[in-house]
Amino acid sequence: MNNLLIKSLSDKIRARPALPASKSISNRVLIIRFLSGAHISLSNLSDSDDTQLLIRLLERIRSTSDTKKVLELNCDNAGTVLRFLAALLSAKPGKWLLTGCDRMLERPIAPLVAALKSLGAKIIWKGEKGFPPIEISGKKLKGGKIKVDATQSSQFITALMLIAPQLDETLTVDLQGQVGSMPYITMTAGLLEHFGVSVNIDNQVIQIKPGPYSENELHIESDWSSASFWYEMAALSRDSDIFLKGLSEVSLQGDSILPEIFTSFGVKTVAEEKGIHLLNTGEIAKKFIFNFANHPDLALPVIVTCAALGVEGIFSGLHNLRLKESDRLAAIYSELSNAGYSLEISDSVLKLSGKAGSNEDQESPDERRNDVSILHFKTYQDHRMAMALAPLALLGKPVVLDSPDVVGKSYPAFWDHLLQTGCFAIERNFKSV
Repeated sequence: MNNLLIKSLSDKIRARPALPASKSISNRVLIIRFLSGAHISLSNLSDSDDTQLLIRLLERIRSTSDTKKVLELNCDNAGTVLRFLAALLSAKPGKWLLTGCDRMLERPIAPLVAALKSLGAKIIWKGEKGFPPIEISGKKLKGGKIKVDATQSSQFITALMLIAPQLDETLTVDLQGQVGSMPYITMTAGLLEHFGVSVNIDNQVIQIKPGPYSENELHIESDWSSASFWYEMAALSRDSDIFLKGLSEVSLQGDSILPEIFTSFGVKTVAEEKGIHLLNTGEIAKKFIFNFANHPDLALPVIVTCAALGVEGIFSGLHNLRLKESDRLAAIYSELSNAGYSLEISDSVLKLSGKAGSNEDQESPDERRNDVSILHFKTYQDHRMAMALAPLALLGKPVVLDSPDVVGKSYPAFWDHLLQTGCFAIERNFKSV
């Protein structure tokens, strides 16, 4: 079995990991470059599995000359890839079948399809209505005013924004419901403007005028979402000095809110010219309350950090976690409950009271380090589950994870970077006795 055993050799971390580039920015600018017809120079593209998949699929689309034959494009479990391509291909002449792995076929896409159809797209459900696979007959789309359910995913909105400059007339998108992950929509707007497109966002109405993308270049930022797992390690270590190159608190990425969040867990962020330093102050809050509606990718590492430190937590805005690579809300509840932590789920809110029993009944850090029992966790084939649970090894109990290679979806070098700290021992294909 492809299990991974992680042991902590020291709780004093000195690390200089080369974080991956932002997958979110990379995937957006790849679509922009494909659509632009202009010379766009991109540096520091993400090496994530999702971005590399998008590069391959865009090349297949670019090299296809037969517009009558249906070209099947398998997006695996890459939500941004399938959703971005659904919009792009709706506006590109040809016949296209978008599909993915079993989990992708459970991830809803109805609001995006409805919006594209209102712009004139021809899309047919090839399986269960509301979910991939879908068959697209691409053609020129008109633009105009549309309403879009924005409660499920900001990726639906971004997909529409990326093709908007190619439409016949101004696109006005009226976002319906409580908008989740608004910083990702703002990121898209910033990238469009970087490449010469006029974007206006007024409350929940987005307006984008037609016009060409302009020539420009872009160096893609390091990924703040990936930095969250290093923040988690800084919080769980006894002493930390972690330098994350390429990060700036002035960022297109909404997850640059991490420094503010992790002050509650004793992590101080010191900005420098080429990156940021993470230092452990030991000043930990007794209770943490946060709404993750705009920052869903930070939920898992923050929840695990609270559990590990015995911090009482109330985490809201988690409804979109059920629609990710796994049902992350159910997954983290199950795995932390099995590890002895006390949690409650109510609608989109998760409450954490620490270890089973009161905080006074919990083991001290030294007692935990003398306990040789092993924590076994399932990853649910979800990269963020794997990376969020791995740092629990710093509490002294070895951690075993299934399907460790899932980290390639966003952070392929994660396990190598853990080894380079000298604080962890890692054994692949571990077999429990």
